[in-house]
Amino acid sequence: MTGKAVKPPAILHLHSTFAAGGKELRCVQLINAFGKHARHSIVSAVPERMEAAKLISRSVSVNYPESFPSLQGKPTPGRLHKIARAMMNYDLVLTYNWGAMDAVMAHTLFAQTMTLPPLIHHEDGFNEDERKRLKPLRNLYRRIALGKAQGLVVPSEQLEEIALETWQQPMNKVKRIGNGINTRAFAMRPKGNALPGVRKSEGDLWVGTLAGLRAVKNLPRLVRAFAPLDTAWRLVIVGDGPEKAAIEAEAKRLGIDDRVHLPGFVANPARYVGLFDIFALSSDTEQFPISVVEAMAASVPVVSPSVGDVVDMVSNTNARFITPAGDERALSSALLNLSENAAMRTEIGEANRLKALAEFDEKSMVESYKRLYWMHMGLPQPTLD
Repeated sequence: MTGKAVKPPAILHLHSTFAAGGKELRCVQLINAFGKHARHSIVSAVPERMEAAKLISRSVSVNYPESFPSLQGKPTPGRLHKIARAMMNYDLVLTYNWGAMDAVMAHTLFAQTMTLPPLIHHEDGFNEDERKRLKPLRNLYRRIALGKAQGLVVPSEQLEEIALETWQQPMNKVKRIGNGINTRAFAMRPKGNALPGVRKSEGDLWVGTLAGLRAVKNLPRLVRAFAPLDTAWRLVIVGDGPEKAAIEAEAKRLGIDDRVHLPGFVANPARYVGLFDIFALSSDTEQFPISVVEAMAASVPVVSPSVGDVVDMVSNTNARFITPAGDERALSSALLNLSENAAMRTEIGEANRLKALAEFDEKSMVESYKRLYWMHMGLPQPTLD
C-alpha cells in the first residue's frame, strides 16, 4: 500500500505591483527555481500591472485569485479582517513593499485569533514620494504592522539599517539577502538584432540601461548627461512606463532624438545587455539594482549616481565612475570620460564580471530564500533541480 501523495506547500504572494520590475523579476526567478516544490497564488495591489506573470515557467503551479480583497483602501478593521481571512488556506504569505503593507497589518491584528500562516515581508526600496525623506506616519505604520511578521527581507545594507533603526525591527527578524542572477548566462555573446527597432552593427557604441520608465528613475537626466558624447554613441533605454513621452521630449529638445532609442520592455536581459558598451543609471533612489549585477556579469562598466549599495556592488576599478547622488554634471563627466577610453572600459568590464561571478550568482540567493521560507513553514528543505 502506497502513502498518499503530499501536496507541495501553497504560497501566497501579495505584491504592490506585479509589473516587470526588479522585485517582481526576482520573485519570478525564485518561483521558477522552486519549480514543482511549491504552488503559488499571486495578487497585485494594481491588478492591471501583471506583466511579470508572462515570465513564469509553464511547468509551475500558479494562479491569480481574482476574488482576493483589494490591497488598496483605508485600513479599516472590516477591510483588514477580510484580507486576513483570505490568507487562511495557505502555508506561507509573502508580502512586498509598501503597497502590500495593509496585508501585513491584517496579519499582525488577526494572526493569533485566526491561526494565520507565517508571513514574511520584503522591502526593496521606495517610490518618488519617499525619495528624499521617509514619511513618519508610514514608518510608524510599518513598525506596528510588522509586529507579528516572522521575517523582513531586504537586499541592501541601507535598507537593513532602516529596518533596524527607523522601523525598530529586532535583529533576528531582519534578513539581508543580496539579489543574484544566472551570471553565466550573461557571458553569451549577444546578437546585434536582439532588441526590436534598433540594431547594433560593427563599430557602433551604446550607452544602455534597463529601467521602468518612472519618475524616480529620472531618465531625462540620463538623456541630458548623455548628450555631450560623440555622435558615434547611441543611448538605448529598455523598459516601459509613464515617463516615455518625457524622455522622448527631452531628447528632441536637445536635438539628439535620432541617437536615443526606446525599444520598450524586452524579456531575458542576458540576450542583449552585453550589447552595451557602458551601462548607466540616473535614478534618484535605488537599493540593490539587479540591472547593475546583470551589466557586471556581461562584462560592462557601470556609470551611476551613488544610490543604495551601487558603489559597493561594482568592482574597485569601477568605483571612480559612481558619482555623487543628484550631481548631473558629475554623471555626464563620468559618461564622457569612460566613453573616450576603450581600454578602461574593457578593464573595468572584466573586473565587474569576476566580481559578479564571485558574489552575485543566483545559486546562493535561491538557497537563502529556500532555507528561510521552508524553515518558517516548518517543512523539510527540498532539493532543487
